[in-house]
Amino acid sequence: MAPSAVTKELKRKRGAEEDATEDGEKTPIYKQRVLTISSRGISQRQRHLMADLISLLPHSKKDAKLEDKHSLPSLNEIAYLSSCNNILFFEARRQHGDLYLWAAKAPNGPSCRFHVLNAHTMDEMKMTGNCLKGSRPIVVFDQQFDESPHMKLIKEVLTHIFAVPKTARRAKPFVDHVINFSIADGKIWFRNYQILDTPPADAIAATSSSTQKAISEAQAKKLAQKEGAPHLSLSEVGPRFVLNPVKIFEGSFNGACIYENKEFVPSSALASSRKFDRAKKYRSRKGQQEERKVRLEEIMPGHRNDPLEKRKVFA
Repeated sequence: MAPSAVTKELKRKRGAEEDATEDGEKTPIYKQRVLTISSRGISQRQRHLMADLISLLPHSKKDAKLEDKHSLPSLNEIAYLSSCNNILFFEARRQHGDLYLWAAKAPNGPSCRFHVLNAHTMDEMKMTGNCLKGSRPIVVFDQQFDESPHMKLIKEVLTHIFAVPKTARRAKPFVDHVINFSIADGKIWFRNYQILDTPPADAIAATSSSTQKAISEAQAKKLAQKEGAPHLSLSEVGPRFVLNPVKIFEGSFNGACIYENKEFVPSSALASSRKFDRAKKYRSRKGQQEERKVRLEEIMPGHRNDPLEKRKVFA
């Protein structure tokens, strides 16, 4: 037997032993793979945002751009060929520069559609935090996700996508960053933080003035333990973006709509409204010009029809 085959067999047996419970029953292995794909017409910033998310998901697989945005159910076939059971689809709208994010479970659904707002990539933020590429994150959700049924469903879908399984091939055996999903103003805010094994700066600043000097990490840890401060701290890494839920479908990119955000206004409607306001203002100005022209003709009769015109008197 080849050495590679022996190694795979040992890993398989080791994983089976780890998944066995105390009663001897085996728990189902948590297997999740994410297909990350975008549509044509995606901008540079949106492409960099997608690359940042791919770097955070070692169990993801990138595919070529989708040619036709009107055949979204075909993504299920692409996910099947790629052995993926989750899909992240970036739908770009070239006309207004909008970005919509689809998060779906393939092939039976459900699928959630979000409008991406305030997107900032890692390169443009230049945060001080840094995490190991391929490490597994701790996914944290706000308590408000458990208050409404559609948020519970969104939480489950996002958990399957962003919770990296320990059996992923490219995942490192480290947990050094936290992915946080919080809700504010009815929108989902995404943040990524690095876990630091040092106390925060305010904990060190709270000490006496005699100890406020350059100290090592070990000394800072002992000082925080003495003062009762937390030993760990968070440093933001990036990227940042806000997800505005639009619709939730029963199937994967198809099926009945089980939730719709009534407060969401698409950018096309906003552009049409602004265009209508400009047209209304233009028509009002033209109408005022016509009224002024008619009023002047009534006040000052035409010179050519006036019998006392100079041309007729002194002809």
